[in-house]
Amino acid sequence: MKDLTDIPALMQDIGTRARAAAADLAFAPAAAKQKALETAAAHLWENRAAIVEANAKDLDYGREKGLSDAMTDRLTLTEDRIAAIRDSLIAVAGQDDPVGRVITEWDQPSGLHIRRVRTPLGVIGVIYESRPNVTADAGALCLKSGNAVILRGGSESLHSSAAIHASLVHGLQEAGLPEDSIQMVPTRDRAAVSEMLTMTDYIDVIIPRGGKGLVGLVQREARVPVFAHLEGIVHIYIDKDADPVKALSVVKNAKTRRTGICGAAECLLIHRDVVDDIGQGVIRALIDAGVEVRADETLRAIAGTEEATESDWGKEYLDMVIAAKVVDDIDAAIAHIRRHGSNHTDCIITEDDAAAARFFQRLDSAILMRNVSTQFADGGEFGMGAEIGIATGKMHARGPVGVEQLTSFKYLVEGDGILRK
Repeated sequence: MKDLTDIPALMQDIGTRARAAAADLAFAPAAAKQKALETAAAHLWENRAAIVEANAKDLDYGREKGLSDAMTDRLTLTEDRIAAIRDSLIAVAGQDDPVGRVITEWDQPSGLHIRRVRTPLGVIGVIYESRPNVTADAGALCLKSGNAVILRGGSESLHSSAAIHASLVHGLQEAGLPEDSIQMVPTRDRAAVSEMLTMTDYIDVIIPRGGKGLVGLVQREARVPVFAHLEGIVHIYIDKDADPVKALSVVKNAKTRRTGICGAAECLLIHRDVVDDIGQGVIRALIDAGVEVRADETLRAIAGTEEATESDWGKEYLDMVIAAKVVDDIDAAIAHIRRHGSNHTDCIITEDDAAAARFFQRLDSAILMRNVSTQFADGGEFGMGAEIGIATGKMHARGPVGVEQLTSFKYLVEGDGILRK
């Protein structure tokens, strides 16, 4: 029985075993990884009742902690959501294996033949809050890309994550792959997080998946490289050439479909020329749907809106609340997003190709959209099967982090007894 009170020793043991597993995974057959994930998916579905039961314990714990409605929604597992986790596992299993794939190759005049090929990163540490589905997504993506992973879920999702993790381990066993390929930190002690952030001998990259507090902590304290997943301060700009039907349906879906995800719209910018028609229609539709609209002085004339304060610009609500503001033109919208956005996802509603091109060119968010609900900011919707997170930094990975983003590359150089002059 492991001593769960000696956190440094516990984490060193986990790290040592992860490093050994990563060495084997680096050349594991693609068929074995696919079998592990397909078997895990079947086991997960067969044990869905036990997973829901485990989730009920976590929900009780979350209520005692006073979790917000958004966090509770992220924590909750229903049969439909378990089916979605199963489907994600199957989707990742069926993807092409990236390890060893030739990115490019060329010949040099010296006679060298050079190939750049994909290779795993090694050991990945994933630290996340609330969402137990991240256990499956992260485990699957890391395995498919040939990486070992150490999972540290939120304290409120301990039982749910453990139940999902058991299915992943079952899949590894059935496929003959190292069980230590996917490990879960078995304690709620926060010292385990601090320990992970300094395990430079064992972990190659840390991926935080959670709120601003968690990501800020990781960025401040980590000695291990970090793929940052920051807030989703998502803006939608309704241009003067927007289609009214598209504007209404896209904004409503982007805000209300699921308010607790990072792709949910948090701020609405409206071109001054369309305030009295499209703008009013969209805001009234949001209010009718139960959204609290915190509006600037111009939009406060619309009945049912609340007064916006300076703190509402650049705020991630994760709730049925949206900030709304009138802007003079597209450049004013771009300036507002640059100042208050988080470089996650931003959208323009317009029929003007030139306006869309300007929006895409002059903003540098990880995901930019046109006439599309921002709820599509998701690795699964991008055809990646699943994602570990949306990386908002600029180094190595940006946007949805899927299988390919969890690899690096190496150079393979061949010749026929070539000597350098």
